[in-house]
Amino acid sequence: MPWTAVTNPYAPLEVLSAEQLESIHRTSLRILEELGIELMSSAACARLKAVGAEVDDSTGTVRMGPAVIEKALSTAPASFTLTPRNPARQVTLGGSHINFGLVAGPPNVHDCERGRRPGNYRDYCDFIRLAHYFNCIHLIGNQVCAPVELPANSRHLDTYRANLVYSDRAFHCTAIGAGRAVDGIRMMAMARGISLEEIAESPGVITIISVNSPRRFDQAMAEGLMAMAEHGQPVVITPFTLMGAMAPVSLAAALAQQNAEALFGVVLAQAVRPGTPVMYGAFTSNVDMRSGAPAFGTPENAKANVASGQLARRYRLPYRTSNASASNVADAQGAYETQMSLWGAVLGHGNLIYHAAGWQEGGLTASFEKFVLDVEMLQAMMEFLKPIVVDEAELGFEAIKGVRTGGHFFGEAHTLERYEHAFYQPLVSDWQNYENWQIKGGKDATQRATDVWKRALKEYEEPRMDAAIREALDAYVDARRLEIGGGEP
Repeated sequence: MPWTAVTNPYAPLEVLSAEQLESIHRTSLRILEELGIELMSSAACARLKAVGAEVDDSTGTVRMGPAVIEKALSTAPASFTLTPRNPARQVTLGGSHINFGLVAGPPNVHDCERGRRPGNYRDYCDFIRLAHYFNCIHLIGNQVCAPVELPANSRHLDTYRANLVYSDRAFHCTAIGAGRAVDGIRMMAMARGISLEEIAESPGVITIISVNSPRRFDQAMAEGLMAMAEHGQPVVITPFTLMGAMAPVSLAAALAQQNAEALFGVVLAQAVRPGTPVMYGAFTSNVDMRSGAPAFGTPENAKANVASGQLARRYRLPYRTSNASASNVADAQGAYETQMSLWGAVLGHGNLIYHAAGWQEGGLTASFEKFVLDVEMLQAMMEFLKPIVVDEAELGFEAIKGVRTGGHFFGEAHTLERYEHAFYQPLVSDWQNYENWQIKGGKDATQRATDVWKRALKEYEEPRMDAAIREALDAYVDARRLEIGGGEP
């Protein structure tokens, strides 16, 4: 199916009243002013001290008043664009735009033929090919799986190159420290044939800054954020607030903590470079209180997705959310949990739905079959988001008039003229009768998903890249790998 940009034509759902929204906002301000956030980077502390925050040098605790926060919010853009090496794949983050991202971060990979295994570079590249093949993946996440056979301090170079060679989509670069972030920025600039000064004015990569909830920014994340901001690249501030573990067990309290941590990251980004594109990130869900395991796709998770959208809109910030699930396999549980959280993300007007395809086992595994099932959900959601056309032709009075009472519309002109575009055509669903389904192997949806991803990899075509650019990227990777050696990037 062709590349498709997606917008949400419907009004956002609001699960919080205006009074409840302001209560969460005020509590967040109180957290930031009275309790503060631990910031484990002296350079970042200096940046915040310069814009009026109070820094306790003995503990690294940073406190800030409402005036500091309001000033930062006044310079953060309400929307921005991200331009990859193919300008036709540019995405807009903000307003009514919805963008779906590939799963990111799992240490493991699974498919139904080879089973569960550690992440590796071959599977990584295949996921990038699949992301390029399907029309509903707008951004590539931060390492769809960890290629653990490659050195940890330089594997980001290999994954960036794979992102750029096997796809022409925008991608998330790793911001664990400044070095990995800058490598991603430089490589995207090279792929686009532009300078660092030019990419600062026309961003090409984005990153996720994961807050070490509760109330801590570690040094690597803080310095990665600052490097991205210095180069004008967008940052997504995402507190990891699981109710009952890293946040209080009540949804209201978890949202207040999430909000404080997200606002803190926004202030840091604007302190580095006013006007830096930032996104309000939300990952609030709950844990299983019997085991402590993360739970996703729960009613609480879906409500948090909607409520977080209200908070993001209050601050005029683009909104990142997720449609995660906790199932260990690509089964009914994985599908209904993903669908539950997806509806929360869409009704909450998420602009970036991260981990949208392939997330399994609470984020521990990237699954080929789950990727295909998720793609089908995303494509169905894209059809749902198309506005209903109500005009004289579509109302079809003449068609209704022309068919006798109790008749059918199969052969009627109104039907035949619209036949090819009448309904969404599913990837893995089987609408045949039981006998034909048996003849075809009696496969369930997960088994058919295996056939789909294997066929997609056979049909995949690598996007064209200028030979000189490919050589420049290879040379950069080789030089940086030698420079890094056994040390940190």
